[in-house]
Amino acid sequence: MKISVCMATFNGEKYLKRQIDSIIQQLSSIDEIIISDDSSNDDTLKIIDDFNDFRIKKYIGNKFNTPIYNFENALSKSTGDYIFLADQDDIWESNKVEVMIDYLQRCDLVVSDALVIDDDILIHESFFRMNNSKSGFFHNFIKNSYLGCCIAFNKKILEFALPFPKGIPMHDIWIGMIAEVFGKVCFCKEKLVRYRKHSKNISPTLRKSSYSFCQKVSFRKNLLLLLSKRVFERKYTNLKSRFL
Repeated sequence: MKISVCMATFNGEKYLKRQIDSIIQQLSSIDEIIISDDSSNDDTLKIIDDFNDFRIKKYIGNKFNTPIYNFENALSKSTGDYIFLADQDDIWESNKVEVMIDYLQRCDLVVSDALVIDDDILIHESFFRMNNSKSGFFHNFIKNSYLGCCIAFNKKILEFALPFPKGIPMHDIWIGMIAEVFGKVCFCKEKLVRYRKHSKNISPTLRKSSYSFCQKVSFRKNLLLLLSKRVFERKYTNLKSRFL
C-alpha cells in the first residue's frame, strides 16, 4: 500500500515547513509527497529542498495561475494507492494518515472534520459544524462539504476525476462530487487537520461568497453539466470496451 500526498504551492514560505513536518513523519519509506509549484518567487522551493528527502518530488516552473490545475498537475504525477490532498499552510494531526487509511478500507473517499485556526489561534472547534457539513449529493451540490485539506481517496476516484474539465469551481468540490457519483463517501468526525483560515486561502468553502444569486445558479448548472458529461463518457468507454 502506497500513499501519495499531493500539494500545490505558491509563495507558501510562511507556513510550509511546519506543514511538511506534520505530514512526513506519518509516511513510510515507500510513500511520496508530490509538490506542484506555480512559479513561487519567495523561499518556497528552498524550504522544500532543505528537507532533502527522497520521498518529496517537486515539479517547478509551472504557470497555471490557479490552484485548480496546479493540484491537477500534482495528482497526475501520483503513483499511490491512496491519495491525500494537502494545502501548503495547514497542520496535520499526528494520527491523520492512520485514521483516514482505516476509513479508506470501506470507503472510496473520506472527508474528516478539522479545527479552524487563524495563525495558531483556535477560532472554531469544528469545520463540520461551522460549515453544516453533511454527506449526500444534493446537500453538497448546494453547500460544499469537501474541503481539500480534509479529504483522501483511492485510485478509483482519481481515475474518474482526471482530467479536470474546464470550468469546475474548485478542485476539491469536483473530486468530492465525483466521489458522490461514482463511489462511497464517508464522513469522519475526528478533527485531523488544523485548517488555517486567512485571506489568502485558496478554498472558498468558509468564505462569504461575493457572487450574485444568478452567478451561483450558473456555477451549479455548469457543475451538473460537467458531472453528467463525465458519467456519459465513462459509460460510453465501458460499453465500447465490452464490444472490442
